[in-house]
Amino acid sequence: MTKKQDKETSFEETIKQLEAIVTQLENGDLPLDEALNEFEKGIKLARSGQKQLNEAEQRIQILLSENSDAQLSEFAIDNNE
Repeated sequence: MTKKQDKETSFEETIKQLEAIVTQLENGDLPLDEALNEFEKGIKLARSGQKQLNEAEQRIQILLSENSDAQLSEFAIDNNE
């Protein structure tokens, strides 16, 4: 079983890793098994990046809420996904 990282990769680092994988796959030099493994990693990175964007958007929505009387509370990230 793989250990889960204690610290989530930053969005910027996720994008860098994803770009590197795309470049490798576009070159077409990888054997099929390696290409499939890299594709799988890319899908996981894309999902992680999308999750980070969704969380950021949610935080922004809370901050820009039209209800100026609403009390701000700390944003909690659900790590169970």
